Amino acid sequence: MTVNRRTALAGVSALGAAALATGAAQAQGASKTYVLVHGAYGGGWIWRDVAAGLRGRGHRVFTPTQTGLGERSHLLSRQITVETHIEDVASVIATEDLRDVILVGHSYGGMAVTGVADRMTDRIRHIVYLDALIPENGDTAFTILPAGMADARRKTALEQGAGVALPVPGPEAFPIPAGPAKDWFMQRLRPHPIGTYESPVRLTKPAGAGLPVLYVAYTAPALASIEPSRQRAKAKSGWEYRELAVPHDVEVPNPEKVVEVLAGVE
Repeated sequence: MTVNRRTALAGVSALGAAALATGAAQAQGASKTYVLVHGAYGGGWIWRDVAAGLRGRGHRVFTPTQTGLGERSHLLSRQITVETHIEDVASVIATEDLRDVILVGHSYGGMAVTGVADRMTDRIRHIVYLDALIPENGDTAFTILPAGMADARRKTALEQGAGVALPVPGPEAFPIPAGPAKDWFMQRLRPHPIGTYESPVRLTKPAGAGLPVLYVAYTAPALASIEPSRQRAKAKSGWEYRELAVPHDVEVPNPEKVVEVLAGVE
């Protein structure tokens, strides 16, 4: 049987299109949706390089900034509570109609993540706490800090933050290497609304909301403020607990380490 050139080319074209469609479908199937929640003094900006790394792998990434911080620092007020920050993150998920979300909280960001997971459990696929605070119902960020630390921070807020905000600590409080990355980081930090540390998280379920949870403790060095929450994570039945020998704000000097952790979450 003789096959003309046009028919042959059409067949090749059809095969190529099918291959492209299959590849696109596979890529789409592998894509995940991440919502990354920053810690105290920070903003969505802190995830710049982590988000770029995840997007480079074909994933969707959202990095909300909580009220009173980052590019929203002009909204700083005494009325901002932890509820405000929970609503900030929940509103992104609802407005963007996100589902099957890998919800990630770093440091203080664990407060909002825990509240969001409690309320939007059906939209969350996995929770990741990156060296983060873990509240239970009725906890404030102050009550889950080590003894004496809350009083010291309140005093500093009163004396240096007009009773409205926790002032940004000096560079020595952030154990990442000196250099351009740290300079970039320090320039963008903003005072943190103290109301978010004083107000309680209201939960209807235990922290984690019965979802798959990964807790990653950063140990080089291990910050004292996070230790009570690390112990909570270790004691949680069914949670995966890992330790990583990196500084608390590793996403700034070594974002690839965070990308590797998050890309592996199913």
